[in-house]
Amino acid sequence: MSDNKEILLRAKNISIVFGGLRAVSDFNLELKEGELIGLIGPNGAGKTTVFNMLSGVYKPTSGTITFVGRDGNLQVISGKSPAQLNRVGIARTFQNIRLFGNLTVGENIKIALHQNRNVNPIDVLLRTPRFRKDEKKMQEKTKILLQLFHLENKINDLATNLPYGEQRKLEICRALASNPKLLLLDEPAAGMNELETHELMEMISFIRKKFNLTVLLIEHDMKLVMGICERLIVLNYGKIIATGLPDEIRQNQDVITAYLGNN
Repeated sequence: MSDNKEILLRAKNISIVFGGLRAVSDFNLELKEGELIGLIGPNGAGKTTVFNMLSGVYKPTSGTITFVGRDGNLQVISGKSPAQLNRVGIARTFQNIRLFGNLTVGENIKIALHQNRNVNPIDVLLRTPRFRKDEKKMQEKTKILLQLFHLENKINDLATNLPYGEQRKLEICRALASNPKLLLLDEPAAGMNELETHELMEMISFIRKKFNLTVLLIEHDMKLVMGICERLIVLNYGKIIATGLPDEIRQNQDVITAYLGNN
């Protein structure tokens, strides 16, 4: 990536302690606009804990996280709730899929679109022209998003009835519906077969360009990570042990010992 790209997110010396156990220690990260970065490491290394701090699930015990929001202003986001972070432009998926299973595919997308609606309670109650116009716009955007993921024919199906791979796609689609600047993907290929993983790689590359996204992902599938990430950060026991290009990480002895050598 070009060095003149703006830094979108910066985590500076963030740490978190649970009951005396330091789960993550002095983690530092700079994400530039448009980057696609991978966060890897063995089980228990602290990857999801980092994601939980970046997405507002956990508040860092120490350190600071700053982010350039949709309004272009730099702000401190450490300690803000997931909903607050979603409003400024950070969306996240989870290792364990968290869809509204008893709602339709279309309804799952519409829920994510609601935060950007331009209506008030009176508009909704009286079904004003502004409400009807906004409703039509939301339906059109839902269809467009589902078409990108080849899910348009499933719009009225219950989310719980989708095959596993399509549930993964729907979760990413729903995250995009909130119009994020930064997309955090927590093990997006978990449970996918080789074909589904290959399609996922192409999809992530496509949506990154289509939506002008910055992407940070956790993933155990090294073929996916090495295939699409521009830069990798390796965690072990809550500390960064290496950063660099995929080829550099592949040959790093500390990484081989801690993670890659175990596969």
